[in-house]
Amino acid sequence: MDYPTTLMPRITIIDWRTSPQGDPDSTIERHIIGDAAEVRRFLCETDADLTEEICASDALIVWHNMPLTAQGISRLKQCRAIIRNGVGFDSVDVAAAREHGIAVCNVPDYGTEEVADHAIALTMALCRQILPLDAEAKKLGWLIKVEPRLRRLSTLTFGIVGLGRIGTATALRAKGLGFRVIFHDPYLANGADKALGISRVRTLDELLRQSDVLSVHCPLNAETHHLIAERELALLKPSSFVVNTARGAIIKKTAILTALREGCLAGAGLDVIENEPLRTEDEAATPNLIATCHAAFCSVESKIEMRSTSARIARAAVTGEPLENVVNGVS
Repeated sequence: MDYPTTLMPRITIIDWRTSPQGDPDSTIERHIIGDAAEVRRFLCETDADLTEEICASDALIVWHNMPLTAQGISRLKQCRAIIRNGVGFDSVDVAAAREHGIAVCNVPDYGTEEVADHAIALTMALCRQILPLDAEAKKLGWLIKVEPRLRRLSTLTFGIVGLGRIGTATALRAKGLGFRVIFHDPYLANGADKALGISRVRTLDELLRQSDVLSVHCPLNAETHHLIAERELALLKPSSFVVNTARGAIIKKTAILTALREGCLAGAGLDVIENEPLRTEDEAATPNLIATCHAAFCSVESKIEMRSTSARIARAAVTGEPLENVVNGVS
């Protein structure tokens, strides 16, 4: 498609070619941005796909799974802000952006309810073995082979890694269902446990030893990459379930799939998985695995909120207004 030459600022939306999440007309973004800038949308797989038109943009809105590396950022000619259309910003080299004076922003609050709900949904599906029971019922039979995995929630300990917005929302939901709720978060000030009526443990190892359900809610960074690997999974009870609605690479993929195959875990519910999506039929056939499509954030309402916030930040970037949710210290 040919675009007219314009002196207006340019805001470019970069959607992921493998699984586009926005609409071709960028209806929500255009409504918010109005006549403050020209809005364009491109489908890319990696930043090797960035065209000269994209690199001449004044602001970028980037969907998840479209990585923006130091090499790609170095090609941006006049970009003022990169807005990650979501909570996580691990797909953007924030240090490289800072070196080039480009603000990186995210949308930290749009999907709090949805992700917490999804974590609980995966937990309930595991604790009540919904999928295996569904499959058995559809065989027109009633042999309940998974009875040893069916659990009473009030007897279980729900362990949370990371008590931020989503971790807190998940904790409240789990508590309401009758779980004993514990958490580990070395960066959280004292007192959150008392405010929420849950228990704090000081080490990850202790959290793992106590948890019947482990739910991951921390960001992905150098410290948390493979935070849960072979050693950590071995600390869980063989009857434990693992839920991840945060970032795939927090849990080492080969470690958790092996643990499931060898019966070292009772099950896992993974909305996100390292090097997603699942790559082989063997991975997909892993026993006692529920996998969803990095969709925990999704709802009609959450996507409207997310896209509206991203568009508002992009508009502020090209009109010289203060930016929200800057994560790399560039004002």
